[in-house]
Amino acid sequence: MTASLLTAFVVGLLGGVHCVGMCGGIVATLTLGLPPAQRRRGPLALLPHQLGYNLGRIAGYTVMGLVAGGVGGLLVQSLAMHWTQRGLYLLSAVFMIALGLYLGGWWRGLAWVERAGGLLWRRLEPLGRRLLPIRSWWQALGVGFIWAWLPCGLVYSVLILALGAGGALPGGLLMLAFGLGTLPNLLGIGLLAGGAARYAELVWFRRLAGLLVIGFGLYALWQLFAA
Repeated sequence: MTASLLTAFVVGLLGGVHCVGMCGGIVATLTLGLPPAQRRRGPLALLPHQLGYNLGRIAGYTVMGLVAGGVGGLLVQSLAMHWTQRGLYLLSAVFMIALGLYLGGWWRGLAWVERAGGLLWRRLEPLGRRLLPIRSWWQALGVGFIWAWLPCGLVYSVLILALGAGGALPGGLLMLAFGLGTLPNLLGIGLLAGGAARYAELVWFRRLAGLLVIGFGLYALWQLFAA
């Protein structure tokens, strides 16, 4: 389980180049929507709202993981346990490789996963808009929780890992680790009003992130077939 949590954390950290593109505009908007006097006081004055948003977002990921892990645990209990576990593990490894190709810009096939998630997002997005503009920590927390469900191939790929985690608690912990991995990038974007987005423009950085995630997927396949 420790290895899975570390993998999820590193995927979140390396996937920050994708988070910049998906959520960077939202996070920067939270900063720019605050009163000018508060923005002029510097990054520390922005910290409560940005922490609220990111804590809400990570809480949303954790809830997703609890649900996915619970569903995966039920499948393992109701079907042939050994083969169901191996099947879920194989699916996780394949999605990890696909995610690496996606992050590196070599293959955009995961975009269909994001389009599928758009069905749920169309119902949730209006709820988030009602909380804008952000004026309190609680509003930021609520926006973060709702925006966690934004259709994202990166999030959905890690959810596949949570599905095969073996239960609701392991699935929730795995998505919590992923969310914490995304925190440095998105918190930096919010506090610097988009300055951290320069990293997303570095092709070599995106490809390095993609190669490392592909390595995780290949290692998972090796473990599966070597067992």
